[in-house]
Amino acid sequence: MVRTAAAGNLVHCMTSVASSFEIRRRAIRLWLLAIATLIFVTVSVGGATRLTESGLSIVEWKPVTGVIPPFDAAAWQTEFDKYKAITQYRERHPGMSLDEFKTIYWWEWTHRLLARLIGGVFLVPFLWFLWRGWIDPPLRTRLWTIFALGAALGVVGWLMVASGLSERIRVSQYWLAFHLTLACLIFAAIVWTAEAVAPRAAIVVPRRIRVGALVVLVLILVQIYLGALVSGTRAGLIYNTWPLIDGALVPEPARLFFDVPLWRNFFENTLTVQFDHRMVAYALEFFVLLHAVDVVRTVRGGAALTGALALASGVTLQVTLGIATLVHQAPLALALPHQALALAVLAIAAVHARRLAREHTEVGAAARDAGTPRWGRAT
Repeated sequence: MVRTAAAGNLVHCMTSVASSFEIRRRAIRLWLLAIATLIFVTVSVGGATRLTESGLSIVEWKPVTGVIPPFDAAAWQTEFDKYKAITQYRERHPGMSLDEFKTIYWWEWTHRLLARLIGGVFLVPFLWFLWRGWIDPPLRTRLWTIFALGAALGVVGWLMVASGLSERIRVSQYWLAFHLTLACLIFAAIVWTAEAVAPRAAIVVPRRIRVGALVVLVLILVQIYLGALVSGTRAGLIYNTWPLIDGALVPEPARLFFDVPLWRNFFENTLTVQFDHRMVAYALEFFVLLHAVDVVRTVRGGAALTGALALASGVTLQVTLGIATLVHQAPLALALPHQALALAVLAIAAVHARRLAREHTEVGAAARDAGTPRWGRAT
């Protein structure tokens, strides 16, 4: 009887501990998904800021006091006068009214406010989780790395804005592409990590399928980078026909590579930038369909198949929307969904690749002390 009671108490204790760890794991995952959602919204607002040419409306970087917008007429006039001093105003918006300036100012202010909000939503709960001992060292290291990348993103964002404040009428496409791609990399890392702390069983698939999922994920990030170059150089407004570009499926090499040194064509030659974006889109579509067919023929069901089909559908829809955005010369009604869908596809790819990369079920963090599986690891 004593042994039976002791065994019952032990089982009850272990069940309670496992339940507690499950609650903690769920809290961390929901926190990460909330951050991913905020990043999604921030990048979308950033896209609207770029498309409405609002990004240079705030000409100073004030990480703390910049949270407070102008409240009275004098403060608004001061901000407007600062904007009037840059090249973009003189060449793109001469005669702009104060009310028109307020519109572009609010876009940029909202974008910056959301970026600051992400930092707070990340750091405060993270420190609390660390204080409570809920996060294991491997996950802790990853999350500190993501936080550092987020801080770097803020610096890159200002360098991007600064690149357009002197002689240019818009920001440098180099900084724009770096800024957007880094934001998307952080977004993918957050989604990957949120999926990593979910206690799911391993998905057994051949190595080629695992590698294929990672290749698709990398290709999507590359395509986002190229899309930012297209946006930064306004290449989509210059070459807005499809399937032909500059009157041909493949332009003449002399028009693709006339700039010197050669590498500049890939970043500054609008024809080359637009052509590269199209070619990688075709390659991505082909590869994601091939990956889906491989999964269908090999796995025949389960989360791997669902992820592969969702990814193929998302990429196909994105290609279609991209073509529509191109031929209609990037109106907001198409350009913004095009960018938002790119992030959604990136999230699908990150979840799909992470599920296929899983080698074991991850369940508890400090649970090893109670003899239960660990859950704080993120691989």
